[in-house]
Amino acid sequence: MNKHLETPWVEKYRPKTFDEIVSQNIAISNIKKFIKSKDMPHMIFAGPAGTGKTTTALIMAREMIGKEDLYSSLLELNASDTVRMEYVRSVIKNFINQNISTTRNGIKFILLDEADNIPGQVQQALRRMMEQTANNVKFILMCNYINRIIDPIISRCAVFRFVNLPKEQVIKRLKFISENENLKIPEEKKDLFYKTLYFISAGDLRKAINALQMSVALDLIQDLNINEILNISGFMTENMVRQLSSAFQEKNLTRVQEILLSLTNLDSRNILRQVAEILVKLKGIGSTNLARLRAFLGDIDYRIGQGSDERLQLMALFAEILLSMKN
Repeated sequence: MNKHLETPWVEKYRPKTFDEIVSQNIAISNIKKFIKSKDMPHMIFAGPAGTGKTTTALIMAREMIGKEDLYSSLLELNASDTVRMEYVRSVIKNFINQNISTTRNGIKFILLDEADNIPGQVQQALRRMMEQTANNVKFILMCNYINRIIDPIISRCAVFRFVNLPKEQVIKRLKFISENENLKIPEEKKDLFYKTLYFISAGDLRKAINALQMSVALDLIQDLNINEILNISGFMTENMVRQLSSAFQEKNLTRVQEILLSLTNLDSRNILRQVAEILVKLKGIGSTNLARLRAFLGDIDYRIGQGSDERLQLMALFAEILLSMKN
């Protein structure tokens, strides 16, 4: 087996200490204070995907529990998949009630990733557990959207906000991994390669690392065709973006439809990101229309997220753009 496929790099290069976490200085500084005082509340880590929320929670648990007791004193769950009422009543409650007298600080941790996907009724049940176990069981809820967490839970937690990672920090980490893996990236294409990985990730370091490993696993590094990397990641190639932009500029509905139908590796949300960049560069769209189209693009994204047909929604967006060009 190719050595680059043996271990997911997001795990291999997951930070082991607070100092290795990228660009979250304010949150990490305050979390360290809680650890030193050993008087910590339940916590919510809120912010975009791939910014270090889960990694921070795991490091915190190791610091407080110790490696020797980590297995017995840590319950880590992807809340969107597992946390339903019956699960709360059985698995989580049983974990809380287990004897913890042998742990270093007598503390256990429950980490709930994607907690913003837990139904409201189940959140109410968790809130009651958080009240009853505040002294010896610490909940850490990780979420992208804190407004989906009920107020009674938020009021019982210290909230730490994780910010988007800057482009320079994401690229720096990718270069570090490339050097450690001894990757032979063509010198003349290095900058474009790393910029493309950052664009694909949209600031999500985990996604950027996965895209880097995927490029290696599929043998795309040696000849390094950026369009192939975009295509397998669900984006339009650079040539396709130029064609779509020209079709909009020429107000050519037939050509726009042909381009949409030709997209075989469709990832609608990635394409929406590219369309958002095209909009800014189109001539003939005033500032009022541009603002309206951006709002409409958000509506399309929401509809697709709710399960609407992707091609149909993209065509609705493209038609609206052409109407704006004509007006």
